[in-house]
Amino acid sequence: MAPSYEALRLGRSGSLSAPCLQDAFRLPALSTSVAEARRLVVLRLCSWGATQEMCDNAELVVSELFTNAVRHTSSEEVRCSLQLMGKRLRLEVADQGCARTEPQARSVSVDQEGGRGLMLVEALSEAWGVRPDTGGTGRAVWAYLA
Repeated sequence: MAPSYEALRLGRSGSLSAPCLQDAFRLPALSTSVAEARRLVVLRLCSWGATQEMCDNAELVVSELFTNAVRHTSSEEVRCSLQLMGKRLRLEVADQGCARTEPQARSVSVDQEGGRGLMLVEALSEAWGVRPDTGGTGRAVWAYLA
């Protein structure tokens, strides 16, 4: 069973306190920004000494979440934040809203071109979810990676 969201949010990873490294960036809500988001996440994680596996998984997760924010909302910009708490990474991608539905993993047929992104996020994450963005109009999709 995955740890509770609250325990993950507080950075509890089997010890009383874990050091927390943080960064955030904003990019225009353009398809060309997805590659830049991947590059920025990997660059930051490498500078923090993250494992290659964590960098690879984070690169895939941020790519999927950022792509969804660009494709499925009418945002002008997308915000991404990272928090490395011990050996656990929290990634969050926030949009400015106006999506038709809430993000959720779904089954797709073999011949469908898209629709597998959140299944990938679910497979690579200890936990993931959606919450209203603090600005009040958008959503933030978060994921925890070990």
